[in-house]
Amino acid sequence: MKKLIKPALILLLALSANAQAAGTLSLYNWFEYMPKSLLDKFSEEYDVAVTTDTFDSNEAMLASLKAGKLGSYDLAVPGDYMVKIMANEGMLDTFKPEELSNFSNISKQWLDVSFDPGRKSSIPYQWGSTSFSVNRDIYKGSIDSLSVIFNPPEELKGKINVLDTAGETLTLASVYLGIPQCSTDREQLKSLSNLVNTAKKDWASFGSDVAKDVLVSGDVTAGMIWSGFSAKARAEGANVEYAFPKEGFIVWMDNLVLLKDAPNRENALKFMNFLLEPENAAELSNFAKYSPGVDNTEPFLLAEVKDSPEANPPKGSKGVFVETCSQEVQEMYNAIWTRLKK
Repeated sequence: MKKLIKPALILLLALSANAQAAGTLSLYNWFEYMPKSLLDKFSEEYDVAVTTDTFDSNEAMLASLKAGKLGSYDLAVPGDYMVKIMANEGMLDTFKPEELSNFSNISKQWLDVSFDPGRKSSIPYQWGSTSFSVNRDIYKGSIDSLSVIFNPPEELKGKINVLDTAGETLTLASVYLGIPQCSTDREQLKSLSNLVNTAKKDWASFGSDVAKDVLVSGDVTAGMIWSGFSAKARAEGANVEYAFPKEGFIVWMDNLVLLKDAPNRENALKFMNFLLEPENAAELSNFAKYSPGVDNTEPFLLAEVKDSPEANPPKGSKGVFVETCSQEVQEMYNAIWTRLKK
């Protein structure tokens, strides 16, 4: 009897484990970037329990996955340049368009992107920009230049927060200096390092997850910030204004990627397809205050999102994407960042 029962018991436990795995999904996302209502809607519709862990920068996410977390999550939400880095590192799985019935809903401008041509590993999540905002109750001066951050006027010194992310902070510094991203010119790299290290004495803090809160609270008067965070600060009653500086600002697209060795691949594809439904993509934008990369969302978008000053750069303004540097060049930028953060 024991010889007959034991294999049956093992089979029963295995089937039970598979059934449990079929009802779960693990997401690795930025903080404050997904409404619980949307997760609850997906869970109810597909009978899938979703767990979420958060990160505060692309670089932190990459480091965590490389340190052993790859295989623990099904999906992650990297920025555009990080998608390419992850693909080069062999960290992404691929899918075919026919595996997502809503694939055709992806907006044409976000379909054949350089960081994932034809969308083989990712779908659009949200897009927006990175610049800086100021508290207009305190600072009345001009905000037409990145000098507000990198060579601030006297009244802003010691009252500035900077995003704790190398990719965006060093890119904005490069834009301010007018030097190319991924430069290998030693004089240009020296100028970049000198700029940020000199400006550091005028900064109050490095903080990404607190970028909105410190402006709302008045702990800082100016700060690098993502466009949606600035819009949220206004919604919370802060008299802040978002800048589109003359030197330029960063434009980005965050993406939902299918990770290599995802433990729940089928549920991951269901969730990707779910977020490509216009109503769901709009609900995400209404929460995050950014713009969707999905067609036919306008009827579902709140007016405050569609008409947000942060989401509507003035004509002639210059937005740039963060470029993906070679490993050799990236190590030089990492050295600049490491020195800055000491």
